[in-house]
Amino acid sequence: MAGLVKYEMEFILKTSIKVLYNMLSTPSGLSEWFADDVNIRKEKFTFIWDGEEEEAELVGKRANEYVKFHWVDSDDEKSYFEFRIEKDSMTGEVALNITDFAEEDEMEEAQLLWESNIASLKQVLGSQ
Repeated sequence: MAGLVKYEMEFILKTSIKVLYNMLSTPSGLSEWFADDVNIRKEKFTFIWDGEEEEAELVGKRANEYVKFHWVDSDDEKSYFEFRIEKDSMTGEVALNITDFAEEDEMEEAQLLWESNIASLKQVLGSQ
């Protein structure tokens, strides 16, 4: 087993930081673009895709800046996925930076999945 490799991706979105943060940090927001359904109990988020459930623990957040999750059944304690929001002070553009981990041989597939998810997010936000 090669182990997990950290990678980062950046997407420019035409939206307000507050609206974007809501889409990244709430079960209702996440269920609009990231998963079929999302439930929360305490700090544990349950993401549902095609009837399959995956649990992630909310390990950090700061309003309108970032949200960080750790998959509960991940073998790697250091792995996480994070949404970080940044605004360019010159252009006013809002960037969504995603940090995630994948097996080296699954990296391309993982990145394509994020690109697909972000396309859904842009559609929900009307940010084509």
